[in-house]
Amino acid sequence: MTDPVAPGPPAAWHLHAGRCVLLDGFHALKHALRFGAEVPVAVTSDRSGALALADELAPDVRGELAGLLTEVSREAYASVVARPHPTAVAALAVRPSRAAGLDTLAHTPRRAPVVVLDQPRNLGNAGAVIRLAAGFGATGVVTTGTLDPWHPTVVRGGAGLHFATVVERLEVAGLPPGPVFALDPEGEDIRGLKLPDDALLAFGSERSGLSPELRARADHLVALPMRPQVSSYNLATSVAMTLYHWSATGGTPQQEP
Repeated sequence: MTDPVAPGPPAAWHLHAGRCVLLDGFHALKHALRFGAEVPVAVTSDRSGALALADELAPDVRGELAGLLTEVSREAYASVVARPHPTAVAALAVRPSRAAGLDTLAHTPRRAPVVVLDQPRNLGNAGAVIRLAAGFGATGVVTTGTLDPWHPTVVRGGAGLHFATVVERLEVAGLPPGPVFALDPEGEDIRGLKLPDDALLAFGSERSGLSPELRARADHLVALPMRPQVSSYNLATSVAMTLYHWSATGGTPQQEP
C-alpha cells in the first residue's frame, strides 16, 4: 500500500521556509542528513523512487528519509523549487549557528586549512568549492564580498555539503587566525611548498583576482603550475589542486569518528 499523495506542500513547509535553507534534490538531502542537519520537512513527487535511491545509494539514512518524505503532487513539488531536480526531492534544513561556525574557524590549532574565496562572483563555482572542501575535510569555507554562500544555487552546487564543513561570509579584516597563502600567478611555485594545517588558502575572484585588501593580508603568494599562454584555471579546479597538494604533502583529510 502506498502513501496517499498530498495535494500541496505540507503546512510545515510554509512554517519553516523563512528560517531554513533549501535542499534541492535527493543528494543534497542525503548529505545534509549524514552530517547532522536539522531537517523539519521534506517533500517529493516520487516517494517510491526516492526511497529506491536511498536503498541503492544511501542505506545509512534510508530510515530517516522514510520518516521525513511526504509525497505531494508534481505541481506542488515544482511550486517550492526554482528548477525541478531530476530526483524530484526538496527539503528545508535549519542553517547552522553562525556563532558556532565562527568559534570553529577561530579555534587553533586547526587540523585542516580554511578556504577563503575573495569576492567570488559565480554561485555555481562557490558551491563546487564547498563540495570540494567538504571532501578534503577542510575546516571551512569563508567568502568575502557580496555573494551569499548560503544562496540556494550555492547550496545546490554544494550538494548539501554545507553541513559537512563551516560556511560563513566575513570581511577580510575578520578572517580567522593563521598564515594566509594566497594564490597568485606571480607567487612561489606551490610544488616547492608544504602548506600548514592552520593555513588560510585564499583564492581571488574569477574575473579580477585577489582584492587589494586580501593581497595586503597575505603572508605568502603561491602559484599553481600552468603552461605559458594559458590564462587561468577555473576557481574550483584551483581549489582542488591546492587542497590536493596540502593533503599529498602531509595534510590528512579529517575522518568522522
